[in-house]
Amino acid sequence: MKETSQRLAPTTIALHWIVGLFFIVLLAVGFYMERNEVYALYPLHKSFGAIVFVLAILRLLWRLGKGFPPAASNYAAWERGLARIVQWVLLIGTILFPLSGLVMSAMGGNGIAVFGVELFPMNPDPANPGKNMPIDKAMAGNARAMHGLLLWVMLGALALHVAGALKHHLLDGDGTLRRMLGRTL
Repeated sequence: MKETSQRLAPTTIALHWIVGLFFIVLLAVGFYMERNEVYALYPLHKSFGAIVFVLAILRLLWRLGKGFPPAASNYAAWERGLARIVQWVLLIGTILFPLSGLVMSAMGGNGIAVFGVELFPMNPDPANPGKNMPIDKAMAGNARAMHGLLLWVMLGALALHVAGALKHHLLDGDGTLRRMLGRTL
């Protein structure tokens, strides 16, 4: 289906909401895990992070193949520019954020398992049973730093994205949000 200023393709809508909702839940769970040291949630966090990673790549490929849909209305140049920057930050960030988490886990010796299916093995420490040994401590540390930085970048981009959607819906009344909900304008 060709996307127009009046209607978006169902694939665009589905990928937007699925990736977006998973991402928001992962952000909330990540904050909760870190603040409360709830280590039992890490396997689920990593599993859903891996799913977001794959879906985000599909979303990026979809966007690269289709291009960005035309705007629902005529906006000022600064609005179009800001919207495009935020869209790219969210697209790339939804790939880099989970990727940095997966690299942090793998290089930290904690492995990667998706719903119990091992994709990258743990690296047990022979001198300390029950503990894992980093494979590459520097890389794990860099990935951790990137994960932490991307958290704030993504929160800022998400806030701008939501604010823009609400502005278009409540102040401009231009149908941007209705179109993303699958309605034809």
